[in-house]
This record gives sequence, structure tokens and C-alpha cells, in this order.
Amino acid sequence: MNPRRRTTPTATTATATAVVLATAGALLSTAAPVASAATTCNSPVYKRQFFANTTFSGTPKKTDCDAAVAENWGAKAPATGLPKDNFGVRWTVTRDFGSGGPFTFTAAAQDGIRVYLDGTIKVNLWKNVTTTQKKTVNLTIPTGKHTLRIDFAAWTGNANVNFAYAPRTSAAVDKVKPLAPTGASATYDKTTDKVKVSWAKNKEMDLSGYRVYQQVKGGTGWGRISGVADLSGTSFTRSVGATGATLLFEVRAVDKAGHESTGSADQLVTTVDRTPPTVTGLKVLSESALGGVTLWWMSDEGSLENHLLRASSPNGPFTVLKSASNSANDETAPYGETSYYKVSATDTAGNTGYSSVVSYARPLAVPYLVNGVNRPEDGGGVDLTWWMSPLAPAEFRVYRHDETTGTQLVSCDPELIDTTFGLRHTYLCTDTTPVPSTSYSYWVTTVDALGRESKPSEGIGRFYTDATAPPLVTGFTATATEYGTVLDWDDNPAADIAEYHVVRLSTVGDGTQYTYVGRTEAGTTRIVDSANLQDGETHTYYVSAVDTSGNSNDSSAEDLVSVTVTEHDLRPTVETPADWRVHVNAQVADDATSVDLTWRLDSSYYGAVTGYRVYRWNPATTTYEPLTADPVTGTSYTDTTAAVGTTNFYWVTALHADGTESAPDDAWAALAP
Repeated sequence: MNPRRRTTPTATTATATAVVLATAGALLSTAAPVASAATTCNSPVYKRQFFANTTFSGTPKKTDCDAAVAENWGAKAPATGLPKDNFGVRWTVTRDFGSGGPFTFTAAAQDGIRVYLDGTIKVNLWKNVTTTQKKTVNLTIPTGKHTLRIDFAAWTGNANVNFAYAPRTSAAVDKVKPLAPTGASATYDKTTDKVKVSWAKNKEMDLSGYRVYQQVKGGTGWGRISGVADLSGTSFTRSVGATGATLLFEVRAVDKAGHESTGSADQLVTTVDRTPPTVTGLKVLSESALGGVTLWWMSDEGSLENHLLRASSPNGPFTVLKSASNSANDETAPYGETSYYKVSATDTAGNTGYSSVVSYARPLAVPYLVNGVNRPEDGGGVDLTWWMSPLAPAEFRVYRHDETTGTQLVSCDPELIDTTFGLRHTYLCTDTTPVPSTSYSYWVTTVDALGRESKPSEGIGRFYTDATAPPLVTGFTATATEYGTVLDWDDNPAADIAEYHVVRLSTVGDGTQYTYVGRTEAGTTRIVDSANLQDGETHTYYVSAVDTSGNSNDSSAEDLVSVTVTEHDLRPTVETPADWRVHVNAQVADDATSVDLTWRLDSSYYGAVTGYRVYRWNPATTTYEPLTADPVTGTSYTDTTAAVGTTNFYWVTALHADGTESAPDDAWAALAP
């Protein structure tokens, strides 16, 4: 944005000079804020962040969890440490919408509210108001997990905000059927002759219920067995008869629009014609990369003994692992493979009954990363130690991550250093290539004989400090253009470079003035100074490189690399009169190809105004030419025909009822190509 300024050579006031100098100094010396500890909220609960501004910049003053976006703070501050005006609150949640479909977003706020779905804005009521503004939006949400973000800004006065989302369940609107239920299982109780079908709760928000279907294995049709009314729970039990038949069961979900999902995975049950002991409830309680797979079950009191059996396929062959009462630990379960378990129970009559087969896909062995220590010698690196079962693979991959270079594979040779704890071996690896003044996160994985890599271990953070400033910037050039000064330089060779800062030195009156031009991220070595009027002045530009630890050679201008350039003088040859009463402002529009003009009358202006005339300087004719045939009735105008790649100059005058026209005020805006 370019504030209105004179377009003929004039001196800037001493006050403006002081403000610019103070701003430049602050931008050059302020360190980045430290991030607060992460807050985790279980979906669908929102993560709520409070900011002491309406731009959501900097570290939140407070972070907590919120079950709903429904607040009325009135004219008070929303939390301790926050102002009652000019604060912002952000709610964020990621949840599974199941199959998705049509939804309604309802928003109401005083002052501003914006609602985003996966980063795309859906509600935009972003202005300071004195009463609550409301909006309802109908939209379609795709299947799966999506992120909602609600930004609320309170500028002045009372503050309240409400937001809700709900599915549209009318059959005329909802054409999306729910997802098939997951986690289906069928348990056959040999004692009661009943089959219990269970499944996981669907993620659909418009779910009406579930239906259970049965089919004889080898048959041609499914029959609904759960009754006319849809089931509200996640299990269904039915007597099937001790006929020795093999039955298949599946579960389907139904939404409020009447749409039925496809079936879940088919679950097989074989009935019996005798009554051996029953074993029920077999399940995996836990798994540990060091300890093994722990299972638990229930069996008849009359059984003589129970055995835990394991196989590599659901149909066997099964191998007896050990005898137990009602729980057992399988230390030898293969990593990265699905094992199938069942329990046999034998009664006093010699009848042997078996539990249902339970499958468990044991993850690949994940190391227990226990420590990360900086080695004492200079440049010695980081020592990482972890624990691993001797039954697990002994091939490891060590990773590290930092914000500058991302995730990297660490080149090191893990060494087995301790085997005294039986099922817990200790390994050591040294990262010899960390960059000073860098925060790293480390984690470790295993790789089995098939080349499969495990999930990462828990991470450990380490910070390397650095007191060495990056080398001076080279190849610094400045090119005067009609839209500003283009500044280019060579990329700094320092590995830990973070950003660049550019400052402009100008002659103002009898003195000089430093103005902060801007900053670029590492890897970006170009910036355009379009905020300075192209009036033929000579300026000196300075560029400094800053590393990730905040080190820089910018203690004084003499320490920096500089380049001097003389601007083009594009000022109109027609001078703007000094007795104007219209204050004009010009700024580049959001599309970057047009100019937004706004103006206001001086408080001492008492003439009756019937409209305004907007002019643009034509250097070819050396005149200000009107942009519209008829006067502009409002106090703003967008010039969509402004020239790109140059600086555009404007006049705005006020028209009086008596036909006279006021003296003009001027403004300018530069449009980069």
C-alpha cells in the first residue's frame, strides 16, 4: 500500500524519519518468537488458540480444547492476558466425515468470522460490526478426514461467535450412501448356540443405524436377520442352530436419507453338533516390541487345561505355544507378520473346544530410542542410544529432521554395546554431521530381511548452537525500473542460512534516512522495492544474511554489502496545487493488475459535493485525463486499466453543485509486471 504523498520533490518531516528509523531498527534486531508447547485435543473437540491480535500472528497467548464454537464475551477480554479489543481466536479440528455428503455450515459473529474447510474459505464475514452478522452455507464434504478452521476477530465493542456444522439428511439432497462398517467380527458361542456379530462404529454424522445379513456359505442370496428396525448399537446376537452349517455374516450401515452401504467384510462361523468347552473373548491386550504379544480369554470352569496356539494363516496349521489359565504372552510372534491365535480348552470328558481365531498383525519392530547426547568434543556430533529385542532385526535406519533441510537419513554404524538385560539389547549410533545452531529431531526404525521398514520410534530433540555469522552477500545489484528498484544477489553459501534483510539509505533534507525494505526466505535472492516514489533520487541499498541462530553481520551499515542506484524520475510535469481539500490514497489491488483509489474530504471542507472526478496522468500527452465519462458518486474507484510495469499517477477532485471543481489531490501506485 502506498500512502498519499507529494509527487514533486519535497522534504520528509523529521518525525517520519524517526519513525522509519525506529521501524527499520526493530525489524533488523527482533528475534523470532519461541513456539509454545503443543496442545492435543481429541477429535471432534476443537483446538482453540487465543491471539492478542486479529492477524493470528506470533505465539498464541493461550491454547486449550473447546467442545463447541459458542462464545459470548461481551465487552470483556476472552482470557487473562488478552485485550478486550483487537484479539483473535482460532478453532481447529480434524475429524473423519465418513462418506461425506451435503452439510450445512451456520456461522454468527460480532465482529469477524471466517470458516475454512481444508484451507479453503467457506464463510467470510470479515468486518468490524456493531451487531451480530450471520451466514448459512450449504456445501458438499468429500469422504474421509477433513480439517475445519474457524478464525474469529474482535476489533472493538462486544464480541460473540457461534459456529455449527451438521449433515443435510433429506433424501432429496443427500445422494451419498454411508461407508461400509469396519472391524466386523463374528463370534460363535457353542454353549448358547448363538452368533454375536460386532463391528466398529461408523464415522457418518447422519447415521440412522445398522443392518445385519446372513447367508449360507455357497448360497446365492443374503437375508436380513436383524429385524425391521435398524440397529443403534455395534453388535447383534442371534441363535443359528447346532447343525454344523457354515454361515457368513456381514453388516451394512444405513443413513437418515435411507441409503444403505455395501457390506462389511464377510465373517464366517461354523456351527457344531456337540458341546465341548467354550472359549470366548480371546483378544490381544497389548503388544510391545520388547515384550511380545499379550492375549487374554475366558474358558469354561470345567476345562482341564488351556493351550495357546498360533499359525501363520487362519486355517493353520496351528502350533501349541504354551499352556496357561486365561492369559499368555507370545514373545516369539514374528515382527511384520499377521499371526492367527486360538485357545483350546479340554474338559474332563476329553472334548476339546476352541476359541474363535483372532488375528493380530504385529508391527515391524520399533526401537525404543532412549537418549540423545551431544558429544563433548567440538564437532563430535550426537550420540543416540536405543533398546531392541534380540529377536528383532538388527538393521537400523537413523533419521533426523530440521526445519531448513527437512528429513535426512543419518549415515552412521549402529553398534551393539550392551546385552546384559536378556530381552533388551542396547545400541549406539553417532551422528557426526549436525549443523551448529540447529534444532533437530531424531528417530530410529528397523529394516527386516524383506527390506520392510518399521514405524519410527519416539523422537528425541537436540539443539546445536552456533555463534558464527554467515559470510557477506556477494553479487548484490540494483536495477532501476518504472515500477521500482529490482534488487538481486547471490545465494549465500552458508548451510544454515535462514533469511535476508534489505535496507534503503536515502538523503532527506540535510540528513540521511534508513528505511527497511523487506526480507526474503533462504533460497530467495530477489526483492522489488516498489514502495518508493520514482522521483530520480539516488539511494544506497544494503543486504544482510541471517542464519538460523540469528547471527548476522548487520551491526552497522559499514559491515554490510551495498549498492547505489539512481531511480527513474517519472513524476508528472504538471504540479499538483497546494490548496487541495481531497485526501487521496492509492494502493495495488489484490489482483496485482489494478489500482484501488479511496479518498475523503478535509474536515474544513464545507462545500456541497455532487460527485468526484478521477484523473490519471498520461505521459504521452503530458496531461491528467479523466477515467470516467460521468462523475464518481462514491469515495472509491478501481482503475482496472492501469498500466502494468510502471508507476501510475492520479488526481481526484470534488464537483460542486454550482458546477465548479475543487483543486485536486494526488496519489500514485506502482504495478510490477
